[in-house]
Amino acid sequence: MVKVLSLENIDFIREERHILSNINIEVKAGEHWVILGKNGSGKTTILEFINGYQFPSRGTVEVLNQIYGQCDVREIRKKIGYISQSLYEKLNPGDPVWEVIATGEYAFLRFYEEISPEVKEKALRMLDRMKLRHLADNPLGTLSQGERKKIMLARALMTSPQILIMDEPCSGLDLFERERLLETVNELSEQNITVLYVTHHIEEIMPMFTHVALIDQGELIASGAKKDVLTEENLLKAFQVSVALEWFQDRPWIKVL
Repeated sequence: MVKVLSLENIDFIREERHILSNINIEVKAGEHWVILGKNGSGKTTILEFINGYQFPSRGTVEVLNQIYGQCDVREIRKKIGYISQSLYEKLNPGDPVWEVIATGEYAFLRFYEEISPEVKEKALRMLDRMKLRHLADNPLGTLSQGERKKIMLARALMTSPQILIMDEPCSGLDLFERERLLETVNELSEQNITVLYVTHHIEEIMPMFTHVALIDQGELIASGAKKDVLTEENLLKAFQVSVALEWFQDRPWIKVL
């Protein structure tokens, strides 16, 4: 299979502190990955390398056949959709929902000129896809947490990216909103897109996800096919909690022992 991205022998050191050590991940076409680990384990830093917002102290980052440091990272970013709470916080809560989605077409945070009818119509089609067309003219800040997350997903998909990166998208959601968002995420398996999903909640690993990288304190505990990686022994190493693991409808669930 064709390689979509890889991180090879990655170390990241800041002020003599090893944030990441010897990280090796290779993602191939047709795979969807979850990066799983405790808060502060280094998951988001890995995403920043893939987006070219940070660069490792050692090692090689290759995305879509381009090696970072030998290419224009800004051009690669145009092929990556990115969803994070930090990105949401940079948006204007007073802007109408359709306009927030439309900004994704140009990777802007706000518009200061007239938006073409074609781009507006595309944004409205994205709202239809999320079943949120009725919110098109509402200010972003009036939406529920779950609605905001879906709007961020619609915005990220505006450019039909080859890679979609989701950094803890279910953070702050109640059970109802979480399951609605995860259902939408799971439908992405029908598209020609590679999804990377970061979380510390095992139950968010939907059937679409094929592989898991399990990380703790900046080091990989295991990576590969999800059922090979998600074992009770590996989860104990990552979370320092004894659990019983069960699979139900191709989704992992845990009980704390």
